[in-house]
Amino acid sequence: MLRTRFQVRISLKRSLSKLDYLSKQITNQAKKSPAKTTSDFSMAAVSGKRPTITHVIFDMDGLLLDTEKFYTEVQEIILSRFNKTFDWSLKAKMMGKKAIEAARVFVEETGISDSLSAEDFLAEREAMLQSLFPTSELMPGASHLIEHFHAKGVPFCLATGSHRRHFELKTQRHGELFKLMHHIVLGDDPEVKQGKPSPDIFLTAARRFECGQIDSQKILVFEDAPAGALAAKNAGMSVVMVPDPRLDSSHHAIADQVVSSLSDFNPSEWGLPSFENAET
Repeated sequence: MLRTRFQVRISLKRSLSKLDYLSKQITNQAKKSPAKTTSDFSMAAVSGKRPTITHVIFDMDGLLLDTEKFYTEVQEIILSRFNKTFDWSLKAKMMGKKAIEAARVFVEETGISDSLSAEDFLAEREAMLQSLFPTSELMPGASHLIEHFHAKGVPFCLATGSHRRHFELKTQRHGELFKLMHHIVLGDDPEVKQGKPSPDIFLTAARRFECGQIDSQKILVFEDAPAGALAAKNAGMSVVMVPDPRLDSSHHAIADQVVSSLSDFNPSEWGLPSFENAET
């Protein structure tokens, strides 16, 4: 069953401590041996026993739509004014969070908070993003997987930190595909009190399936961001991570499975209907 808020708070604290420990352990191990590739992590995850999955939740930015590059481009431009650079260690801390939360991370981590407030950063960034979002392209495998689940009757929905105005801009070229979602939960939804890694958005999404109180263990979440993957785990759900190859591999430890692309995901490994043209 879906967790109580008290259980969620305890789980969140434990998960954050575990994530910090795992990251340190993996970093230390990486110094002693070659780093694993994404496929190595994926194969390692396949061996474990998995729960029966009945429902699926998708993230959007960087997973279904290639929009993360827009944020990177704009943020690099803004930082260049302060003779600073934007790197992936900072991006990893921002990905998946609500806009204002990510903005605070940005100005504080880069040391420009005295010159640029989080609110002013968002206003400046917004002006540039408005023209970029309508050009958003689908990520590899996104359309195929969504249409497959729809054809097979697998209930699935979208849970994205993007607020409505951005969502509409990003999806305007892909409306028919996003109409296949059972429902959509956005970052400015009144029930989503906290951004990722809080589980709020995934718990809200789970409650809105037709059958209501779904066991969290029967839900599979697709994410690309560390904060999003952690949010899914804090909600008691399984998570498949599809990270950008530039993301430090220490973040892979959060996920139950890591694949390099949605095209590489095999539904049958999770007890979901297999692709009809899958090789035998």
